[in-house]
Amino acid sequence: MTKGEAQRSRWTFYEAVIILTMANRSAVIFDCDGVMFDSRQANINFYNLVLHHFGLPPMEEEDVPYIHMHTADESIQYLFAGTPYLEAAMDYRLKIDYTPFLKDMVMEPGLKELLNILKPGFGLAVATNRSNTIEKVLRWNGLDTYFDIVVSSLDVRNPKPHPESLLKILGFFGIKPNEALYVGDSIVDYETARAAAVPFVAYRNSSLAAAHHLNHLMELAILVSAVKAN
Repeated sequence: MTKGEAQRSRWTFYEAVIILTMANRSAVIFDCDGVMFDSRQANINFYNLVLHHFGLPPMEEEDVPYIHMHTADESIQYLFAGTPYLEAAMDYRLKIDYTPFLKDMVMEPGLKELLNILKPGFGLAVATNRSNTIEKVLRWNGLDTYFDIVVSSLDVRNPKPHPESLLKILGFFGIKPNEALYVGDSIVDYETARAAAVPFVAYRNSSLAAAHHLNHLMELAILVSAVKAN
C-alpha cells in the first residue's frame, strides 16, 4: 500500500466513525475559555488586578487552572480564602470594566470559519462559567450573531459541572442529549457533559475521555462535511 493509499484508508475509517456519531446531531455547544478563546492571559491579568487592589501578591502558577475552569465568584472565593477582603473583593470585581482585558483574549484559529460552516445546519450554543463578561466578549469579537443561545453562570442556579446549563440548552432547542455535542477542554466540561448525558468532544486535552478529540477546531468541520457528503 502506498503512503497515499494508507492515508486515504485512515481518513475513510475516520469519516465512517464521524458519520455514525454526527448524523443525528442537531446542535453543537461550545465552552468559551480554552475552546473559543485562549483566555489564559486575560484571566491572569483580571484576577491579578483584583488582588493588587487589596494589596495582595499576584497569583501563583498553580492557581491558574482553577480560575480557568470555575466561575468568577468561585475564583474570588478561592483566591481570597483566609483574607479579610473576600466580601469586598466580590463587590469590586463586579465594578471592573472588562474592556481592557478583551485584547488579551486570543480567538482560536478557525473559529469563525467553523461557525460559518455549522450555522446553516446546526443549532449553536455556548455553555460557559463566565458571568457578566461573556456578552461583551462575543460582541467584541463579532461572534454574538452566531449563537442561538448563550448560557452563563448568571443564567443558572447551578454552574458547571452541574448539568443545568446543558439541560437548559437542550430544552431551548427541544432536543435529546444524544442530539447534541459539547466541545470543552477541561475536566469540568467533561463532568458537565457526562452529567447531562451529552456526547463530549475534547479540545486539545487528550487526557479527557471523549467521543472525539480535536487538536484544531476546523477538524469539527470535517465531521459536518462527511455527514453532508454521505
